[in-house]
Amino acid sequence: MNHRHNERRLPRHRLSLALAACLAVAVAPAAFANDGALVGRVTAQDGSPVTNATVTVRNPATGLARSVATNANGEYRFPFLPIGAYTLDVDGPGDADARVGEVRIALGAATNLPVSVGATTLAAVEVSGARLPSIDVGSVESATNFTADDIARLPVARSATAVALLTPGVNPGDPDLGGISFGGSSIAENTVYINGLNVTDFYNRVGFSSVPFAFFQEFQVKTGGYSVEFGRTTGGVINAVTKSGTNEFHAGAELVWEPAFLQTAATDRYDAAGNPVRIASYDQSDRLNVNGWASGALIKDRLFFFAIYEARDLDTEATNSAGNRFNLGGTGDDFWGAKLDWQLNDSNLVELLAFSDSNSTVTRDLAFDLATGARGAFLDRRFSFSGGDNHAITWTSYLTEGLSMKLMAGGNEREARAFAQSALDCSRIRDRRTGQGGRDLGCTAAGSQFARIDEREALRADFEWALGDHQLRFGLDRETNTSDHRQFYPGQDRLLYEIYTTRPGAIVNGATIPDGVTGYVRTRELAVAGEFETLNNAWYIEDNWQFNDTMVLNLGLRNEGFDNKNGEGASYIKIDDMWAPRLGFSWDVDGDGRSKFFANAGRYFLPVANVINIKQAGGFLDRRTFYVLNGTTPFTYSGNTFQRPVLGAQLGTVDTSQGDGTVGDLRSEVDADMDPVYQDELIVGWQAQIDADWSWGVRGIYRKLNNAIDDMEITATAQCGEDGALGFVMANPGEVLTVWGDSNCDGTNDAYIDIDTSREGWALYDDNGNYIGQRGWDKPRRTYKALEFVIDRAWDDRWAFNAAYTLSYSEGNAEGPVNSDTDFADAGRTEAFDNPSVNLNAFGPLPNDRRHQLKLRGAYAINEQWELGGTFNANSGRPISGLGVAAPGDDTAFYSFYTCVRNCTGTDPQSSRVYELVPRGGFGRTPWLYDVGLSVAWTPALALGDLRVELAVFNLLNSERVTQVDEIRESDIGSPNDDFLAPTGWQGARSAQLTVSMKF
Repeated sequence: MNHRHNERRLPRHRLSLALAACLAVAVAPAAFANDGALVGRVTAQDGSPVTNATVTVRNPATGLARSVATNANGEYRFPFLPIGAYTLDVDGPGDADARVGEVRIALGAATNLPVSVGATTLAAVEVSGARLPSIDVGSVESATNFTADDIARLPVARSATAVALLTPGVNPGDPDLGGISFGGSSIAENTVYINGLNVTDFYNRVGFSSVPFAFFQEFQVKTGGYSVEFGRTTGGVINAVTKSGTNEFHAGAELVWEPAFLQTAATDRYDAAGNPVRIASYDQSDRLNVNGWASGALIKDRLFFFAIYEARDLDTEATNSAGNRFNLGGTGDDFWGAKLDWQLNDSNLVELLAFSDSNSTVTRDLAFDLATGARGAFLDRRFSFSGGDNHAITWTSYLTEGLSMKLMAGGNEREARAFAQSALDCSRIRDRRTGQGGRDLGCTAAGSQFARIDEREALRADFEWALGDHQLRFGLDRETNTSDHRQFYPGQDRLLYEIYTTRPGAIVNGATIPDGVTGYVRTRELAVAGEFETLNNAWYIEDNWQFNDTMVLNLGLRNEGFDNKNGEGASYIKIDDMWAPRLGFSWDVDGDGRSKFFANAGRYFLPVANVINIKQAGGFLDRRTFYVLNGTTPFTYSGNTFQRPVLGAQLGTVDTSQGDGTVGDLRSEVDADMDPVYQDELIVGWQAQIDADWSWGVRGIYRKLNNAIDDMEITATAQCGEDGALGFVMANPGEVLTVWGDSNCDGTNDAYIDIDTSREGWALYDDNGNYIGQRGWDKPRRTYKALEFVIDRAWDDRWAFNAAYTLSYSEGNAEGPVNSDTDFADAGRTEAFDNPSVNLNAFGPLPNDRRHQLKLRGAYAINEQWELGGTFNANSGRPISGLGVAAPGDDTAFYSFYTCVRNCTGTDPQSSRVYELVPRGGFGRTPWLYDVGLSVAWTPALALGDLRVELAVFNLLNSERVTQVDEIRESDIGSPNDDFLAPTGWQGARSAQLTVSMKF
């Protein structure tokens, strides 16, 4: 912040600003997601409160002005202010007047500006919001704000997730699943807002809608302790707001180019036998985005607009990992967005937001000769579609000086489609045998063919009411989330063929592999269709109580409910009255706004994703059949020769346990007394201002996941043993399950029965196949313990610096709604609890456990025309586990942390098998990851406008360290995986981004 003293003297009756306690500005409890607030206290020179003074806040850029009177304590508050720069005037009794030259209102925060009045002569002080002191003595949240200017000074990829990764405790997710992890959570537990509209993908809770960086004005990343108006997340919140128009007309253009010639070729990887593992040296992309924007006033001081259009072009070239196909991709959909702000009067504001991020990609598949690097014949053409339209209308009304209201209605419609030209004729055939790299042998490389429309309708109302020392905030919100989904595998038979390595005597699908057999084939038919709806409702109330001059108490309560429905509109999973208390305090230790001790405790609930409605409550078919591999045979399609497997004898029975294509009695498929997924969190911290530029802080964080909702296969009950088998049921693992079942063992489900899944529900058998009892499930556990240390130097037009170190422990037996160690991405349908063996004695460091994390970022202005920016990230490696397929006393082939080491053939009695338990994370960790980013910007002084040319380089040192390995230790009982611990993922190679922007 620049403190520029205006030597112009104001008339004595209109004296200028005197900020109490050396410009003590803090962040206090704020309004909702797309605005901020201004609060403070007016005092006389002797420190006594000035009551009934008129305080007026003005936005010079838009003409917005509001006035309130100070209360008996001299306090004032302006809630729901659009973010931006404001002036403030105090008109007190006599000569008790003051004026603030400029103060910036930040996103999602309340700026605390105490004002002292009554001096005889004072110079005007202009306060620049970029340099506000960073100690938020009125807030119990853990949040970091980034303005568009902050991000422009750093080498940051142009995505909201890249911005979030600048904050402590946030890590990239599994390379195959994508996303980011907040505080040890999985990637499917976060929420993203744009202008107060929830734009998070509700189908699987991983993706979200986005806009170009030129449209963003500010980001706020909440990593914990957030207020009760935020819910439906056990991870973190990314809260962003777009730019708005003002009375001045502005326009600009921006070119963002990520050229292929500035990308370093990645290294090809081979196994010990020389087989390709990842062929990536031919991979490259060329991305060019060009946008133009304009903003201004349609009616001065009343109606403003900001509009942007971005032309996009992305061309990609890449081989598949096996190096036998070459893919040429092209994406050319454009983005448009607009925002209207209508100031009906100084007490009523209306905001309209609309944008489209629809995207389509066409990929041509060619044959490829790895030995010569030559591209071959055309094989296929694949199409994919994503994104869609988003809109919101918001009405803000200042009903009285103390009571304000904000109403919002909006929604988004996201498309997700994938299909291939070959889909009608060609089944996918993948060779997953050792050394084959999962290569495609058939005439298509297309996965599931699917088409889905996800539509959200959102309504919310937020109120704020100032009552003396109490700031009451209350509201409600409702979302209706509908998914219309169709999915199947390509081919005339709609089967996926996968070939695996095995060995004689191994056990596959309950059958013993015969002598001379070294491979088997699994065919899989998967299909589902229907329209499914989920209703999410919540209300909240919060009291921010100024207990005394230095202590703020935050007392909040949120009530949530969700109703996931099947394809016929009947409730499938419905849970009401989920009570989420949030309690905290912030103590301004010295009473000067320069340090605080704070704490926050809260409960956070996570809703069930729509994928559960679709695949558990719909007519979901998942038919798996196993065969002996009798070699392959060639066939011709479109003039090219391919291979298909020759199926031998069937191994075991056909498995439809995951879904047989029918909609059963849902009373027998879902717990009638289900508890929700929730997380409890405790944060204790300290922050202090060192001087006007530097501040530091430390936080201790404890998070505990208390439950899980997942699919469990019930193969026995206490009432009827194995005869009471129900199949897969959505329930709370390790808890009592209430379900419609067979109460008198006559083969008919006739009543609700209780099954204590902590000790029963899974049938066990002896060597002769006789039923001998049951096994229960371990309860899901996940804890996150962390210490964060941060030191920050604010930007002063010359340089800025931030350093953060996090020591954390993420431990348990349940990562969350998705599985990184097995790359399973259906949120809430993880493999972790399909049967008890998967999580038997499985406690240990979880996949998102990054024990050490160091993040540095900074910017330096060499002179008025040249700037440097830099980032450095160092993360310790993720834990490595070794997964088997069975457990002592249970030959069921699936995942477990046990591996058979002796008597492992099908001819050996089950009771004679010897298993080795290696706990989760027992095979060490992947290497440390290091990433350096560097940017240089040129901003010449031009009369025409503001030009900025920037070159940013990502992964400057071209580090290609291993990010993941093969954690499958045993493919089948008696069949060790020869690729166990082999690397399967590496850091992306060095790349660069050129940005040229012009503002008029």
